[in-house]
Amino acid sequence: MKEIFEENIGLLIHDVGRLLRVLYDRQMASIGLTRSQWWLLTYLYFKDGINQKDLASLMDMEKAPLSRLLDRMEIKGWILRKNETKDRRIKNIYLSESVKPLIGSMRKKAAEYREDSLSVLSDEELNSLRNLLQTLKTDLSSKL
Repeated sequence: MKEIFEENIGLLIHDVGRLLRVLYDRQMASIGLTRSQWWLLTYLYFKDGINQKDLASLMDMEKAPLSRLLDRMEIKGWILRKNETKDRRIKNIYLSESVKPLIGSMRKKAAEYREDSLSVLSDEELNSLRNLLQTLKTDLSSKL
């Protein structure tokens, strides 16, 4: 039997993620950030000091495009790249002090956006959704 388009779980997850990103793009555009910028800053907010290879993997980006993005953000003074091992090819990425006010604005807008976007769910539903998605993420990650 043909699966109904609106009930296909993979498409629903994809569409909800896409809609959340598009609407969040609009929020971040109001403070002058592109998707690639807010995406990178968010990862670094949670994983400051991560090495460039691991960051590329986490963001599901090829090394060359990530390197170009990092170059642009380094020119803006938003990030710092440091060699912290004997292997000079390995660079760790840090948020700079000068970007901290922008990160503060970004996090504030993100919290407001999350609250608004998820307000259709009760606290119980939101916790259930979070737990279910975490279970799926953990299981799928173990298969990589």
